[in-house]
Amino acid sequence: MAKKKVYLSILAIFVFIAYTILAAQPVPAEIILTNKWVKALDSITAEEEPVPGAKALIPFMLGNRFGYVDSDGRLFLNQEREKIVSFSPEYWAEYDPAPEELVIHDPLSDLEITLEKPGGYPVFMDGRILLISKDQTSLKELNRDGEVLWQYDYEAPVTSLDAAGGYVITGTLDGMIDLLKRDGSLFFSSYAPGASRIPVILGCRISSDGSRIAVVSGIDKQRFLFSELYGNTNYRVTYHEFLKGEGYRREVFMSFVGNNTQVVFEQESGLGVYDVQTRTTITLPIAGRMESQFQARLEAMDEEGGDGLFFYVSSGSGRGEKRFVVLKLPGTELLNVPFKSEVSFLTRRGNELFIGGGMTLASFTIDRR
Repeated sequence: MAKKKVYLSILAIFVFIAYTILAAQPVPAEIILTNKWVKALDSITAEEEPVPGAKALIPFMLGNRFGYVDSDGRLFLNQEREKIVSFSPEYWAEYDPAPEELVIHDPLSDLEITLEKPGGYPVFMDGRILLISKDQTSLKELNRDGEVLWQYDYEAPVTSLDAAGGYVITGTLDGMIDLLKRDGSLFFSSYAPGASRIPVILGCRISSDGSRIAVVSGIDKQRFLFSELYGNTNYRVTYHEFLKGEGYRREVFMSFVGNNTQVVFEQESGLGVYDVQTRTTITLPIAGRMESQFQARLEAMDEEGGDGLFFYVSSGSGRGEKRFVVLKLPGTELLNVPFKSEVSFLTRRGNELFIGGGMTLASFTIDRR
């Protein structure tokens, strides 16, 4: 009984935050966030069986739980995470740090791809099954039968990876950027420009049509680079800038948003927003900076930026302090809401926003007046 009361209290608090702060609080006339549903993940198991041909599911991870939910709040998978988890809307796998066996699942069917001694780890992107070697110097693509379609080897470990529009782009520790075609053959290759003490690629993304590339490279000095397809087989750098500070020593958050019209990228001095049309950038402070010595960091971000709106969650200086932020791109802050949670989750599908804190997941519809 006591446990039930605690659960109800936690759920009530989250519902209050979700509804009162996000839905009922006066927000700018541009947007309305309407709560659709709230789920307490630690109190229920999966409610639905996979349905062949169903719409794509939304993968989530909150603390030690992961799974899939649809836009109506039906859970198709909800279980405790015991090992390392990789997932996408199409595939998921849970595996040991050095797996002797790897089982890849399709959340919408009974498909299981079992690999004995895989020699690496799965990466699921753009509806594809990629396998990167343990030393991160080799990349393979598998089909749904577990057969290797192609393999590409690198001279240095891969530090960043993206897939879109039928392409795979990789960045490596030695500053090399490689763009692979659907069949795994090399389409374009280039070193990042010099002037950095360490030339590592810390972020690389390709637009959904394959015509544009965005890169964050180097440590001491760190740089943002933007390239566009020139002719049939070459990319030309059309914008670059050095970023303030020595730069992060880890892979950074970055994404093409707004139907490839802008690039949002994380940097030491804040959130960078690059506009493709004007070829300009602005830098916004990440919400949560409580002291001049403290740099808030991104916890999760919207990778669509549709309708000119961008959502993110940042961490604060205190334990469990988070902020939910809505921006009107490129740089107008519409909403900045603090909340408490050790873990957080955020993703977007068109006009639907999915956000989580603690063990509670909620969905909102995004409307404009």
